[in-house]
Amino acid sequence: MKNTRFIQQSIIMAFIATGLTVIISSFKATQPKQAADNLEGTISISGAFALYPITVKWAEEFKKLHPKVVFNISAGGAGKGITDALSGLVDIGLASRDIDPEEVKKGAYTVYVTKDAVVPTFNTANPDAAALLAKGVTKEEFQNIFVSGNIKDWKQVAGKTDVPIHVYTRSDAAGAGETWAKYLGKKQEDLLGVGVFGDPGLAQAIKKDVTGIGYNNLAYLYDLKTRKQVAGVRALPIDVNGNGKIDADENFYNTIDDLTNAIAEGKYPSPPARNLGFLFKGKPRKKELIEFVKYVLGDGQKYVVENGYIALSKTKLKEELKKVN
Repeated sequence: MKNTRFIQQSIIMAFIATGLTVIISSFKATQPKQAADNLEGTISISGAFALYPITVKWAEEFKKLHPKVVFNISAGGAGKGITDALSGLVDIGLASRDIDPEEVKKGAYTVYVTKDAVVPTFNTANPDAAALLAKGVTKEEFQNIFVSGNIKDWKQVAGKTDVPIHVYTRSDAAGAGETWAKYLGKKQEDLLGVGVFGDPGLAQAIKKDVTGIGYNNLAYLYDLKTRKQVAGVRALPIDVNGNGKIDADENFYNTIDDLTNAIAEGKYPSPPARNLGFLFKGKPRKKELIEFVKYVLGDGQKYVVENGYIALSKTKLKEELKKVN
């Protein structure tokens, strides 16, 4: 069973990397025998890379209960998903950033389904890696790297090796870019760096550049099987209290479980921790949409932690359920 799940996950990640769409129409190999179900229809979804993997998982599991429902799911960034939903191209836009007042005026209606965070990243082979992991980087230093450009060399951060910092950012309208910029007090368009499309692309850019710096969602920084950080790229610790070192209560990046626990406990800043949601154009009316949201906020929550996300509190889940009742 574990091997099957791992193979499915690998296929999903391959689709993400190539920007293709996953159409979930049949899972006969894993679908148990069940009583006839009359729920049917097509649910189209697009948007944030951050929310894409868990949404595919939820859709797979929902189809086991309701085999006549067909899902058409694609990643492409939060901006695309929100635009697609508000223009009626899809039923659900995957949103990984705050919704603008103008989008609300156009009918944006959001149901929050889970939580994660954007994490600053750098190359594992960075010559200053040991010093950076011990010292961390303050919010002010990140501002001087990503916004003002006043810090251009790793020696200015770690005080060791004199090598230039190559900054990478998202080229698409991304929740990750907007959330990281919000942490720094800015908008995504204010961020410096070479623009790269998508979460997988940004992670790959850092892996290829020893002196690179960027940011990623958790699903693209950690291996969900080993729970460890993926080879070649790792989290750049935030020195939250600004005392020039990573204290014990700031050292929570070793595994995805350590980090998600820190986010849940409020040890990791918010932003860049954030809620993730399904965005509709107006309150959903289609029965299949309502049932899918109810499933996600109910039984679907059992898949959240194992897939690298943070469960919403029981109070928050009840609050979100009221939005579709």
